[in-house]
Amino acid sequence: MNAIPLIQRIVAVLWPAFIMAGIATIIFTTAFDPSVLFVELDISRLGFYTITFFVFWIFGISTAAATCYFLKPCEAINKARERAKTEAIEVATEAVRKVAQENADSTNADSAKE
Repeated sequence: MNAIPLIQRIVAVLWPAFIMAGIATIIFTTAFDPSVLFVELDISRLGFYTITFFVFWIFGISTAAATCYFLKPCEAINKARERAKTEAIEVATEAVRKVAQENADSTNADSAKE
């Protein structure tokens, strides 16, 4: 995850949240009239639409950021991967040594026959 530039990670959170906020605002403001919801407050329709957009955007940012956070593998998984990688390298190295030893033994046996 550290190989991805910071600005790309920020945009990866903000852009989907922006799209989601726009869609949610359209749906919400189609269903609810601000003059009915906020009778006691003197908020224009445009102000209501703006407030709902930013509220939905904040919700989207928090969910997208949480998703990105939980996509990071935990340290235990990283350690297990490193251990498995090290063991696989050791097994492969041992197999190469055995094959090389067998080849050397067969070459020595052929030389001794001649």
